Amino acid sequence: MPPSPHTALSADAVKTAYRRWATVYDTVFGSISSFGRRCAVAEVNRLPGKKVLEVGVGTGLALPAYNQDKRITGIDLSTDMLKRAKQRVERQNLVNVDNLLEMDAEATSFEDGYFDIAVGMFVASVVPHPDRLFAELKRVVRPGGHILFVNHFIAQKGIRYYVERIMAPASKALGWHPDFSIESLLPPEELRKARTQPVQPFGLFTLVSLAR
Repeated sequence: MPPSPHTALSADAVKTAYRRWATVYDTVFGSISSFGRRCAVAEVNRLPGKKVLEVGVGTGLALPAYNQDKRITGIDLSTDMLKRAKQRVERQNLVNVDNLLEMDAEATSFEDGYFDIAVGMFVASVVPHPDRLFAELKRVVRPGGHILFVNHFIAQKGIRYYVERIMAPASKALGWHPDFSIESLLPPEELRKARTQPVQPFGLFTLVSLAR
């Protein structure tokens, strides 16, 4: 079994890292993560229910792709990233985006069962306590709803596994865990029920779907 992240990221470390990344995030990460985002949004659009929570909305790269009948609330811990997301919403007149809020994904202020769908894009390996993130999403998604993640998870073997292990000490500077394991996010009983699908490029990311 792959190891859990070696070093927990604090909220301050995440904010600092994404303050640095905010101005270049779309250029540096936008293309490599685009297929994963498209897959996640396509799954959200396919699912029943209108009220959607996007966790780690960042600069809002995924927002234009949601169907108009989906009502989107986005949250992020980074003020700098949210500023760019709000500019995107205004610039592209994304009228189905209801709120963009600075909020801790591990402890939101939403009521129990408020959303039909929650989707975390590239956020599971960023938060300090991924198990708390999952527990919080279970709380805010109604029974019968859905929880989705698209994220990088450490390889099981091969060259990529060793590269990710070598990169692990840089987690704090990067703002994410190269050696992040899916077991750090989902308890065993949920992992057994989850549907996983590798996505491009090169299966670097995985789309995880769970019925609530």
